[in-house]
Amino acid sequence: QVQLVESGGGSVQAGGSLRLSCAASGRISAINSMGWYRQAPGKQRELVASINHSGTVNDADSVKGRFTISRDNAKNTVLLQMNSLKPEDTAVYYCNLRNGFVYVSEYWGQGTQVTVSS
Repeated sequence: QVQLVESGGGSVQAGGSLRLSCAASGRISAINSMGWYRQAPGKQRELVASINHSGTVNDADSVKGRFTISRDNAKNTVLLQMNSLKPEDTAVYYCNLRNGFVYVSEYWGQGTQVTVSS
C-alpha cells in the first residue's frame, strides 16, 4: 500500500500563485514517476505535469512557462509550482504515483481543489 498526502490547494485570483505538494509513503519499491493530473467539472482528467525516475519532465502545453514540477527523491515528494494562474486552471488536482518497473502499480491522491477567480 502507498499513501499520497496532498497539500497546497486553495483559492487565488487570476495572476496569482500556488504550490502543490504530494508526499508518498508506504510500500514503495522504486518510484517510476510522480505527477499531477487535473479534472474540471464536465471534463475528463488530464495530465498537468509529471517527472519520471530519470528526471524527465512531461507537461501539458497549456501550462508550459507557468507551472514547474520538481521532486525530492529522498523524501518521496513532488512539488508543483503554479504561477500566472488563469481561471481555466480551476479544477481538482490529483497526485499520481507509479511504483516499480517490472511490476508497476498506480496510486492516486484524493484530490485538492484549485480555484482561480477573475
